Amino acid sequence: MPASEVFKKFKKGKLHSGGPHGPVVTNPKQAVAIEISEKQNEAEHGGHYVSGGDRRNPLEGTRKRRK
Repeated sequence: MPASEVFKKFKKGKLHSGGPHGPVVTNPKQAVAIEISEKQNEAEHGGHYVSGGDRRNPLEGTRKRRK
């Protein structure tokens, strides 16, 4: 999620740590840490948010093994 949405989700009680199924974030300091991390992610990719699935190589692990 973009960094601008982190605190909105935190205030609504919908911010999770470690992904959508992780525990709900209840500490504002943890929400700030997540926001900083998201800003770094955006900065590394030219101002665009890149999710974890988009960062991985889609061909990784698809190579056939020799017998």
